Amino acid sequence: MKLFVDSSAFAKRYIWEAGSDVVDELLQGASRLALCTILVPEIISGLNLRRREQILSNSDYRKIKKQLLEDVYDAIVLQVTPAVIASSVRLLETNVLRAIDALHIACALEWQAELFVTADKRQLKAARNAGLATKYIGQ
Repeated sequence: MKLFVDSSAFAKRYIWEAGSDVVDELLQGASRLALCTILVPEIISGLNLRRREQILSNSDYRKIKKQLLEDVYDAIVLQVTPAVIASSVRLLETNVLRAIDALHIACALEWQAELFVTADKRQLKAARNAGLATKYIGQ
């Protein structure tokens, strides 16, 4: 299965919460995994917020960052191309979305993902509206 996972779902690999086990199962069952190029900076941003708020120790941050970079090394990292930008503009015009969420969906559409996985309800709705098969990973 061609699996596309957005940042909100992929982050569940590193911060254990509701849905983390489902994400791991989906990743293990995928024949190919694709991620948008913005995934790493988006997850690192969230991890640093937790570090500043002292929810995450410096040591744990370094371990998680190392694991994230190792995991991404084996994935297909999709770039933000002119076609992806054009698709994201159409998504933004027809859905209530943040720009970064539109880029994830546009990358999945361009790659022709067989399943789009997210933990964001608005993004889920927009991905479904765009014709993607979706899986919501509850929060």
